[in-house]
Amino acid sequence: MTEAFEVLAGLDKIVHEPARLALLTALSACSSADFVSLQRLTGLTKGNLSTHLSKLEEAGLIAIEKQFVGKKPNTLVRLTPEGRTAIDQHWQQLERLHRDAQQWQSG
Repeated sequence: MTEAFEVLAGLDKIVHEPARLALLTALSACSSADFVSLQRLTGLTKGNLSTHLSKLEEAGLIAIEKQFVGKKPNTLVRLTPEGRTAIDQHWQQLERLHRDAQQWQSG
């Protein structure tokens, strides 16, 4: 059981934070998403979403592209290869912890 707690303690805090986990999971299902779509999906305020996206960008997990569509600003967000690896590994770790916890119940 100690190993499972070590895995849990070793989870990447940048990825594991609930809002960022939701953002990375959503981005893993598409090639890119715009700011408004991510805001609607997560229910985050503009300020909170912007803060979380900045942290993910600083960590190299996402790339942000600002452009204009017509005369309106548009922010496009996509996973970087490092971001895709990070979210895939994170879900694998969580699945492993889940399997281990199920064995504790039957053990």
